[in-house]
Amino acid sequence: MFGFTYLDGMAFALFAVTWVAYHHLMEGGWSRGRTLNGRMDGFRLQWMQRMLARENRIVDTQIVAALQNGTAFFASTSLLAIGAALAILQSTDAVMAIFADLPFVAPTRASWEIKTLGLTLIFANAFFKFAWAYRLFNYTTILVGSTPPPAEAASAEAQAHVLSAARMATLAGRHFNRGQRAFFFAIGYLGWYINGWAFMAATVAIFFVMINRQIGRDSHWILDTDAGGRP
Repeated sequence: MFGFTYLDGMAFALFAVTWVAYHHLMEGGWSRGRTLNGRMDGFRLQWMQRMLARENRIVDTQIVAALQNGTAFFASTSLLAIGAALAILQSTDAVMAIFADLPFVAPTRASWEIKTLGLTLIFANAFFKFAWAYRLFNYTTILVGSTPPPAEAASAEAQAHVLSAARMATLAGRHFNRGQRAFFFAIGYLGWYINGWAFMAATVAIFFVMINRQIGRDSHWILDTDAGGRP
């Protein structure tokens, strides 16, 4: 149907299952203390606890502003990617003429357009994740600004406020990670423009690269130090 084969269906199913599996691996209970993202959640709580003891919190607001700026950059990049995908969709005839001369590539017009629409949706998903992360970082700034003074640090209200600020920063970071995840899987999705085999190979390769970055030794050696500071 529409120029797709059973191989295309299998490749897309693998892509969807891999994305969902990675999502649960990175955000499930298993990830705590095992993934780099999970370990950073603990540092966010430490950050807010130490912020509570500081009288001057300008540095804390600057950190959140820097996180916001990075998120805004990726949100803008997502919009550019959406525009580029739509531009490709409008140039279907020219692209089809180019791909017709390439080996192992035999797309139909309908399959090409559907694949491009799928790529556009991935970038749109990334934009919504980054845009919401930006808003959550803004809420984090408000919580930092409304933190009780150090003199009230021992109160239950102050401790609850610190926990709320840490959770807000964690949620913002989680949505930012989801936006980046969409970008990474979009790279694997590009393999579908060649054929189903390339799609599956690219998806599996992206999955293992991302897993290695989260649980690999190279990702944790900086945090795995003894009391003397030796890795």
